[in-house]
Order: sequence, then C-alpha cells, then structure tokens
Amino acid sequence: METTAAMSVAEKALEQGKGILRLAPTWVPRSFCVPGRRIKLHPDDYYVLGGERGGIDERWLSSTTPAKNGPLTGENEGLSAIVFKDGNDEVQFLLKDAVEELKGSLIGDRLWNQYGSWPMYSKFFDNMGPLPHHLHHNDEQAAHIGQLGKPEAYYFPPQLNNHGGDFPYTFIGIAPGTSKEQIKECLMNFTKGDNKITNYSMAYRLEPGTGWDVPPGLLHAPGSLCTYEPQKASDVFAMYQSLVNEAIIPEELLWNGTPKDRIGDYDQLMEAIDWDLNVDPQMMANRFMAPLPVRDVAEMQAAGYVENWVCYKSEAFSAKELTVMPGTTVTIKDSAAYGLIVMQGHGKLGVWDIETPALIRYGQLTNDEFFVSEQAATEGVTIVNPSTTDPIVILKHFGPANPDLVIGD
Repeated sequence: METTAAMSVAEKALEQGKGILRLAPTWVPRSFCVPGRRIKLHPDDYYVLGGERGGIDERWLSSTTPAKNGPLTGENEGLSAIVFKDGNDEVQFLLKDAVEELKGSLIGDRLWNQYGSWPMYSKFFDNMGPLPHHLHHNDEQAAHIGQLGKPEAYYFPPQLNNHGGDFPYTFIGIAPGTSKEQIKECLMNFTKGDNKITNYSMAYRLEPGTGWDVPPGLLHAPGSLCTYEPQKASDVFAMYQSLVNEAIIPEELLWNGTPKDRIGDYDQLMEAIDWDLNVDPQMMANRFMAPLPVRDVAEMQAAGYVENWVCYKSEAFSAKELTVMPGTTVTIKDSAAYGLIVMQGHGKLGVWDIETPALIRYGQLTNDEFFVSEQAATEGVTIVNPSTTDPIVILKHFGPANPDLVIGD
C-alpha cells in the first residue's frame, strides 16, 4: 500500500469520507449455480468470467473473507475494495488491508481486540433455482481444515424479489421422527443419482420482507428468492443432496469441509449435523424472523424514518433495515461499526452522494455500498432524502455482539 510520509492511503480515505468508506461491488461466481438475474448486473455480464467458472449469482458486501471457489478462484475473489479519490487518481485497495492497518479506529477496539479482523460479511445470493440441502460446519469442525465455522441468516429484500425464481421454498432441518440411520443411508447413496434426503425435511414458503436464522450444523436447502445473507467470516460448507432441479451435484462438494484423512468416512458427515437443532419441532418459532422495530414506531415515523432489526437471532452478527422518508433529513446513531448497501432511493449519506443503480456492468463502480467506522456510527450518520416521492432504504450489517441488540423473548 502506498503511503505518504504523513498519512497512509487508508487514513486518507477514512478522513476523506469523515469516517465512512466507499466500497466497490464485489462479484462472486459459483460453478454449481444458475444466476437468478436480480442483483442488477448487466445481462451480458453474468458469465463474464467464462462458462467454467459458472454464473455470477452473488455480490459480497463488506467482505474481508476470500471466496473458496476451487483452483480457478481469482485473485482477491470475494474481498471488498475501498474506492479512494486521490487528487485526479482513483485508487482501490482492500478493506481487509485497511482493517489490519487502522484496527480499532475503523472497526472499534471491542471487535479488534477480540477478533483482530472484521469477523463477518454479508452477501446477496441470487439463484434461479433451489440450492442442495447442505450445512455449514461449526468452529470446532471447521478448524480441522483451517477455517472458521459459519452461522448465517437470511433476509429477502422486496426490492430484489420482483419474481420468486423456480422454487421459492426452503427446506430446513430434518423431520422429527427421522432416524440417523435414514440420513446416513442418504449420504451413502450420494453417487447413485437422487439420494432423496429432502424426503426427510420440511419446506417453508419464503416471504419477501422476512428472514430465517441458520446456525452451524443445520441442514437447509435455500429457495430461489434473492437473499441478503449476513454471516460469520467464513466460506465453509458441505452439500448433502445429490440431485437438485435435475442437476447432479459433484461428490467433491459432499466432502467439502472434511479433513483429507476422513474423506470417505460417512460418520464424519453425520458428526457435522447438529441433530437436536435439525429435529426441533418448533423450527419456525425458533428460526423464522419477522422484522422487529428498533424502537417505538410512532416516534421513528415522527422523526422521518423507520428502522427494523431484520437479522437478530445470532451472536455472530446482526442486521437492520433503515427507511428514510421522502423529503426528510435524519441522523442515525449506532454503537458499532457496520457495512451498508443502499436498496432504494438517492440522496446523501454523510459527505457521500448515494444512489441505487438499476444496472451495473462488471467492473463498474457504484455509489450504493459503504462501510461506517465505529466512531462515525456512534457520532451519528446524517442521511438526506431530497426526493418528494421515493424513500431511501438501506440494509446495515454489524459484527458480533452488537451492543444495541436487545431482543426480548
């Protein structure tokens, strides 16, 4: 990273943005996915990385986590870049590098001292069809392959769900009464065509404007709504379903996340399943998330905005949806650093112009994604909505143990 004698590029960028950093879009392909074409990428660009890489169906947000996409993974794939205007030059450098240099002055001493990194990221996941029934390993299991475990959560933004895709239902967990032997038999039948593991699960219809909590070890087959996914800073997973939408899933993805010396050991795959979590008879009550107002709705409306918690059941992260009404100016305070993506509207966010693009070319910069330092968050971010008709809607993703998150039972 280039530096001047007095101030580094990261310090300059933070000062230029008054504690708010502008981020470039981060596009990620998945070889086993078919893009749902709802994340605003230009129609010509969904396969811009080549057919063997698969279609681009994810945009990663505020990410310091590299994508794990096999031997063809591009340099810095999955990593967010900061955009900094240095005189007439536009400089890009990694958010990961800025966090490592600026430490607590960017993400706050609480997170830096505990994690030494920005410990979460979010993404838009946009698949035309459902994904295979799969799980994410917990910290103990993921450590065997040098990764962290991954809790995640879903929220389905209305702005990105003008259509539901091929299968807007998500299988979650294992039906109560199912035996471990039945699930193990499905895993052992993985290479025999359809292993029929979702015969032992239940599907829930997905509703825009709501979400689900997905802890590690919980089997889930995400449906085809475009999904905003806050998650722990990890990309570990294993696919347990062999046939989805008549497409065969490669066996290597069944063993993804398995230590090399245990590949072929079906007991290891069973160990990754949190059995009690999967057979919970109160699955919807415990995992479904309807939006929760952060404070009294009438008070917020009188001040010109409404803010809801949309992801709030995990200790590893949380997320809010902020709506700023037309023609209003508000100052919103938070107790922790956060990343954000603008979903609707245009206006000002601190010193930055913000706008919601309708179409983005691969490699094009935008004014819709930012990262807010803890100091700027606690001092308050002023948002101006000059429109007479259109609200500004922003999704905000936070790291672990958000001090503002106090949800009653």
